[in-house]
Amino acid sequence: MPTYIALGHYTQQGIQNIKEGPARTKAAQKNALALGAEFKAFYLVMGQYDFITIIEAPDDKTAAKFALSTASEGNVRVETLRAFTEEEYGDIAAALP
Repeated sequence: MPTYIALGHYTQQGIQNIKEGPARTKAAQKNALALGAEFKAFYLVMGQYDFITIIEAPDDKTAAKFALSTASEGNVRVETLRAFTEEEYGDIAAALP
């Protein structure tokens, strides 16, 4: 399955209720499964972003549904990136004219 990396920021609502953050992460994991995706990892990070998540989803539409449903709760804003494996990268590079 394709891999997606979400770079996230907490909203004002999300940071005001940060003690609920771990429970929201568990709920996001269940939501991913319900959509047919797999929540692979969550990292709290320091710097430009507040957290990073890694999911695998069958397609872009599923990944978008996950991102939109998560963000619609109002606690986070995410930027989702499609990640290509080293093997996929090799295939893409080899197919260049």
